[in-house]
Amino acid sequence: MAEESVATTNPPMPEGESASLDLILDVPLTVSVELGRVRMAVRELLALGAGSVIELTKLAGEPLDVLINGKPVARGEAVMVNEKFGVRLTEIVSPTERVERLR
Repeated sequence: MAEESVATTNPPMPEGESASLDLILDVPLTVSVELGRVRMAVRELLALGAGSVIELTKLAGEPLDVLINGKPVARGEAVMVNEKFGVRLTEIVSPTERVERLR
């Protein structure tokens, strides 16, 4: 089976900014993918049980939101990777915007 590799390039940064970024490159972050959202009253929440279906605001096939520490940084589509779910990124904000959104 062929392996896919992801090539990354680092955009040029002003001197001093690169050194600052090096300090945070190994900081762990939480990456989550959001299928959709819904607002419900506590009464509705308490009525949920096994087998309940929660209808989300997004339609099937719409792009999924990719969040880093709860902040949107990309959008993508659901894929299967070795019997597990994955996300193929289709849109992503620039590296500078990503760092700004993490502040």
